[in-house]
Amino acid sequence: MSLNENTGSIISLEVAKKLVKDFGNKFPGQIVSSFIGSKNVHAILAQENCIGVRIYNGYDVANEKISLVLVGVDKNEQDILESGLIYDQMLTCPPVCPVNGLLTN
Repeated sequence: MSLNENTGSIISLEVAKKLVKDFGNKFPGQIVSSFIGSKNVHAILAQENCIGVRIYNGYDVANEKISLVLVGVDKNEQDILESGLIYDQMLTCPPVCPVNGLLTN
């Protein structure tokens, strides 16, 4: 399967809620969501030849929590690393959780 600008699928709200709930059941007490601002997402996507974003699962040993790492991906399916933008340090839930999010009934 090759990567392109259309990789990914829309899912229903019910499927999304189940995925998030099942994650919480399997990994209780872990980070359940991360937020990154639109300007930072646009900055990644604005890089030359960028066709999308790859999201790595990372772990912040000092703070003992999941820490996502975002990088741009080029048309050759390679991470844009050496001269690229790499993001981390997103706002996580917990502690900052949405009032009306996927975990809200």
